[in-house]
Amino acid sequence: MIKLAVVTGAKAHDVIGFYELFRSFDGIDSYIQHIDDFAASPNAVRDAYDAVLFYFMMPGVATDEGLPGYCGRPRSALERLTQTGQGIVVLHHALLAYPQWAAWSDIVGIADRTLAAYSHDERIPLTIVDTEHPITADLADWTITDETYDMAAADATDDDEDDDDEDDEDDDNSHILLTTDHPDNARTVAWVRQVQESDVFCLQLGHDRQAWEDENFRRIL
Repeated sequence: MIKLAVVTGAKAHDVIGFYELFRSFDGIDSYIQHIDDFAASPNAVRDAYDAVLFYFMMPGVATDEGLPGYCGRPRSALERLTQTGQGIVVLHHALLAYPQWAAWSDIVGIADRTLAAYSHDERIPLTIVDTEHPITADLADWTITDETYDMAAADATDDDEDDDDEDDEDDDNSHILLTTDHPDNARTVAWVRQVQESDVFCLQLGHDRQAWEDENFRRIL
């Protein structure tokens, strides 16, 4: 059984639908909690999770200073994650969290995470870039209804065929799994990378039930 922390905060969402999503996964014991609760937990509690999924959209820069006691030490808690080797999943609007914090940009793999525009209920065509990776194996290209993000693409590795795309920067650590040609969305939709000791999976999809109930989305997550 995978022990998964699911960390939320600073963004409204369909709580019932979100809980139903994570309760539906076999073999995953999910503990949904606010960032305050996660950051205020002792190291031993946080370290006990096999992986941590983020679905928050915290502003500014993570800090330990000037916070009420119940908020814990979020900066220290998040910095510790990449040292423990726990898996990290950055889901949907968590890509935009802590926009001025370089450490979170490094986890995501996008230096400038400015969101130029977004649009709900869009039909987004998706292309499987790596059909052999465990996350995307046995999947075929499909179209999902979800929210578009007009922002910079994730950096491609030298192994990716389109790593010379003008939207990419020179980074040798992100491996692209899903792309789209939607004109109002970043080209890259899902990717994996290594940050210190942790494997990181970033997935732009997942705004609401329309995505959560999509079978391919569920398989990928």
